[in-house]
Amino acid sequence: MTGTDTAAEDRVFAALANATRREVLRLLRERGPQAVQILAEHFDMRRPSLSEHLKVLRDAGLVSEQRSGRQRIYRLEAAPLAEVQDWLHPYERFWRDRLKGLGELLDRMPDDDHP
Repeated sequence: MTGTDTAAEDRVFAALANATRREVLRLLRERGPQAVQILAEHFDMRRPSLSEHLKVLRDAGLVSEQRSGRQRIYRLEAAPLAEVQDWLHPYERFWRDRLKGLGELLDRMPDDDHP
């Protein structure tokens, strides 16, 4: 992995680390492209603060912005999320194997329901 790839990956993970930004992504996923004014209605913060969150998401490649007159419309860009999923997959497999092993161990243990 090159330094550029690592920097891009770091931006995506940093963007996802914030609950407000994850909520913006959820809203865009569930409701499709939205104007910043519509997104702002979902948050108890001033528009400049939301704009900063949107900038972080844009810089990470997680959203794109399109101007329509005076409005800015934001759209989810899911490709960086697929890269996160690819990164997480070995860990999911690790935990699935661990839980399977725990389940097998518990199945072999005698029940203690007799007094």
